Amino acid sequence: MQTNVFKFEEKSEIDLAYLLYLPQDRKPGEHLPMIVFLHGAGERADAAEGKVSLVAVNGIPRYIEEGKFAPHAIVLCPQCPKEKVWNNLTAPLKALIDRVAEEQNADPDRISLTGLSMGGYGTWEMGAAYPGFFAALAPICGGGISWRAPVIGKTPVRAFHGMEDDVVPCRNSTEMCDALRRSGGNVSLTLFAYERHNSWDAAYRQTDLLSWLLSACRKG
Repeated sequence: MQTNVFKFEEKSEIDLAYLLYLPQDRKPGEHLPMIVFLHGAGERADAAEGKVSLVAVNGIPRYIEEGKFAPHAIVLCPQCPKEKVWNNLTAPLKALIDRVAEEQNADPDRISLTGLSMGGYGTWEMGAAYPGFFAALAPICGGGISWRAPVIGKTPVRAFHGMEDDVVPCRNSTEMCDALRRSGGNVSLTLFAYERHNSWDAAYRQTDLLSWLLSACRKG
């Protein structure tokens, strides 16, 4: 694991700290898929605080830290600064993804994006802001502006939500998926009948979502 800070200087002065996980068995010159994970609101911190470890509280980085997930892939987990949300940071986040992908020689056709709660919103927003860039999108207990959903186009989307969620209403995911489906998009929505807001463990651990993200390819 590496801990880094990326300074986005072209259009703003936003520092994005991030965790970067790299497989130890990578072969020289090997192009690997890259999964980008966006955390929820509770894990925000400014880069100068040195609290990037908060990113691993939930979801994919937590599973890696616990030894429950060891993908043969690059896993990028940026940290959202305080007083910001991912939807405010599309340009700096895209710049970070581009930079890490280039530095780590990631396969440009196999970059997928997923996130939970605030990160679920960010996943929808990034998919709309950069249509066709990601190989796959997996927003969990998120939402967005439904009339913008058709911009995502044919990028495969798998959304997840707990039906008992009392933090982010389930309808937020339903409206996004319905709008994308009506426009001919490639989208599915999994609703967990007895899950509340913490539906990400069910999504990541009880379905094939992680393997699906690893296999996603824009040319597939």
